[in-house]
Amino acid sequence: MEWRDQGIVLGTRRFGENGLILDAFTREHGRQSGMIYGGGSSKKRASYEVGTSLELEWRARTENQLGHFNLSEPTANRAAMYLSSRLALTALNSVTSLLNTSLPDGQAYPALYDATETVLDHLSEKEVWPALMVSWEVGFLRTVGYGLDFTKCAVSGRKDKLTHVSPRTGRAACGEEVPEYVDKILPLPAFLTSSDADAEPLDIGQGFYLTGHFITGRLYAEAHRPPPGARELMIRRLVDLGLVVFA
Repeated sequence: MEWRDQGIVLGTRRFGENGLILDAFTREHGRQSGMIYGGGSSKKRASYEVGTSLELEWRARTENQLGHFNLSEPTANRAAMYLSSRLALTALNSVTSLLNTSLPDGQAYPALYDATETVLDHLSEKEVWPALMVSWEVGFLRTVGYGLDFTKCAVSGRKDKLTHVSPRTGRAACGEEVPEYVDKILPLPAFLTSSDADAEPLDIGQGFYLTGHFITGRLYAEAHRPPPGARELMIRRLVDLGLVVFA
């Protein structure tokens, strides 16, 4: 069996003296792992940094066997691009860690792949990417089965003035429809439902609080493990820079 695809490096593991197992998120074949013969050398490892985009060729004798990768030159070596920015590197690690620890093997998610490329390519623009990251996390949660629904109010069915989200169902609500529950449900920042809305630091903080509820309290809690530490570090650094504010 063999195929060719675009892929983003999610991580690597040493195998034997000179081998390397590469974990990648590919556009048409989902999360995949494969051996790189001789990939453990320091010279070659520089091409497999987390977040790097590559053209991949995967081969194996059978579908269930650990195959091996032949790789092209990187099309985007983002670890090198963002080497001078601790903030950008932490964001890159947050994205790749979430993907690597949550996606099933072999399931294609082309829309999530394209969104991941977009957010990773904007990490040099710190005034732009935090809001993109929140939107990416919403899409990520939907992909892995936590279908956040911001299309209409779960109580009345109205499609305007959506201000909150149920922490249990992930469905949007109009706060004025359920005033007695406003202090028990999650704020929904307007930029997640309207492209015309601004994303100020407080709005972004509300967004990360919302996605964090489902990432930490649902996705990883149900797997009985903590979420990747890179996400918490990313948010802490955003707060230190005043790019994210929590009320």
